Amino acid sequence: EYGTFETRKAADAAGGVLESVHRTILNRKQSPQSGSYVSSLFQGGLDRILKKVVEEAGEVVLGSKNDRREEVIYEVADLLFHVLVVLGYHGISLQAVYQELANRIGKSGLRLEKKRGGDR
Repeated sequence: EYGTFETRKAADAAGGVLESVHRTILNRKQSPQSGSYVSSLFQGGLDRILKKVVEEAGEVVLGSKNDRREEVIYEVADLLFHVLVVLGYHGISLQAVYQELANRIGKSGLRLEKKRGGDR
């Protein structure tokens, strides 16, 4: 059993944790639980969720500007978590995001910006 836990932890550290967290978020959306932070975010609505994304993005920026590696790691984890909540809110799978990223491999970022209209 110890090996199984360690194997799962290694897989999670390699990226599987995103899928696991996303599944939990979707579960909380479908079946809200008392005392659940995610359930409370969904109950607060899209504006509350988006406010958290903006707040966490700002904290990533501050941690980076202050050159605080551990703070950047911590705040990026918070930001990713809240972005996963946004995806869950809209019923968007991680696979859809992975596919979009895969579609961009080998393409110029400048060309992609022009395609979507640049700065809006």
